[in-house]
Amino acid sequence: MPEGDTVWNTARSLDRLVGQTLTGSDFRVPQLATADLTGRTVQSSASRGKHLLLRLSGGVTLHSHLRMDGSWRVFAAGERWSGKPAHLIRVVLKTDGAAAVGYHLHELKLVRTTGEQALLEHLGPDLLGDDWDPAEAVRRLAADPTREIAEALLDQRNLAGIGNLYKAEILFLQGIWPWTPVGEVAGLPKLADLAHRLLTANKGRWTQSTTGSLRRGETTYVYGRRSMPCRRCGTLIRKQDQGERITYWCPTCQPGPVGR
Repeated sequence: MPEGDTVWNTARSLDRLVGQTLTGSDFRVPQLATADLTGRTVQSSASRGKHLLLRLSGGVTLHSHLRMDGSWRVFAAGERWSGKPAHLIRVVLKTDGAAAVGYHLHELKLVRTTGEQALLEHLGPDLLGDDWDPAEAVRRLAADPTREIAEALLDQRNLAGIGNLYKAEILFLQGIWPWTPVGEVAGLPKLADLAHRLLTANKGRWTQSTTGSLRRGETTYVYGRRSMPCRRCGTLIRKQDQGERITYWCPTCQPGPVGR
């Protein structure tokens, strides 16, 4: 899933372009159809929560968001582009040595580098950023005590980088029913610390694991495991809609109120 660690890793893969001059660009989205970045030098590649920022000479930043299914792939010059259908390509950036291909990207736009903050100012502390501030993350989570904890964790205004996978896994590891109101969660600092540790552990690798195992089928406790036995107690994992997303949980390890 393209969550904070995946976006951080993607920014590191785009580091291959840093210091190189673009020999061509091809935008395949209507709002940028006539944009041309040829001649600009790639100065840095950065992530902020789930946002990617490719900074170019001349004070221009290419901003993109992966959401659920976007990705960037970097290929050597002359290498065949593979992995996803060509009709999903939204942008191609070429240098003498490489080609960066953006597939199914969302919120793709060019902005002034000095204006990046306007795009990002709503975000909470970045779990993988230099500005990570657990106390501020807890303060933001606690600001709405009636909100369901699962929804609060997904809100990037509280802390930036958590998606559906980490939401489910964090709540399982802390034994919290996903529909618990934030005001009834006693261990908000522990949740923030665990989120930071899990995402940090997966920096530098594409396989997201919360169990410690990198073997296929063994990387999560509850996420994606509907009707499979809980690794801790053997109860069948459940899946249910919650807000605009789905939630996985173990009804024994994460018990709700009596009667729910």
